[in-house]
Amino acid sequence: MPDTERYREALMRRLRLLDTRLHAIEDELDTPRARDWEEAATEREGDEVLERLGESGEAEIARIRAALDRIRKGSFGLCARCGEQISAERLDVLPETPFCRHCAAAQG
Repeated sequence: MPDTERYREALMRRLRLLDTRLHAIEDELDTPRARDWEEAATEREGDEVLERLGESGEAEIARIRAALDRIRKGSFGLCARCGEQISAERLDVLPETPFCRHCAAAQG
């Protein structure tokens, strides 16, 4: 059985970091834009990148919250697909993963 407290702390740290980053992205997106057409076009391209980063961050937050829920329910570290134990090495790299290496590879 994995050391869930260690993983919970790591997940909470990552969640706080992502929350800070997402707020910074929101602030940047809410900043007034240039009136010059060329500058506005360049800023819009930057906004699109920020929006993608925000979407990626939101998806990671959802995975982290799901992992924290699995910790609360006592199913953390068990593959959601096959029910086998997820290796500690995999959890050390991806503590939010719901799948063992084999099931993750099978999903492509």
